[in-house]
Amino acid sequence: MLIVDDDVSVTDTFSRMLRLEGYEVWAALSADEGLGLAQTHRPHAIILDLRMPLTSGLQFLRAIREIPGLTNTPVAIVTGDYYLDEAQSNEIAELGAQLRYKPLWLEELVTLARELLKVPIQE
Repeated sequence: MLIVDDDVSVTDTFSRMLRLEGYEVWAALSADEGLGLAQTHRPHAIILDLRMPLTSGLQFLRAIREIPGLTNTPVAIVTGDYYLDEAQSNEIAELGAQLRYKPLWLEELVTLARELLKVPIQE
């Protein structure tokens, strides 16, 4: 699992929570760093912030969809922006990403990870 967010507290928290659940996690504080990690590690899923400096989450998503072997990697965009214009929402859907809103609590994050990886939820 790759976490890409420019907020170190988010990457640290998400990474720690997912590692406690048994996931292998890489974290990046920028889209460019995330692209490098994605190409190196070929994650099975990506959780991505939408608003980041320099390269946005949407630009990252477009780039991932162009990289052979990562074109179908499950991606969830997690954002604190509760309003996205129709063009952004449509592009996110067209690029095959899920959209979630911050904050994500432990149970929501674990459920999201399972959904992205298509792991059955255990009762």
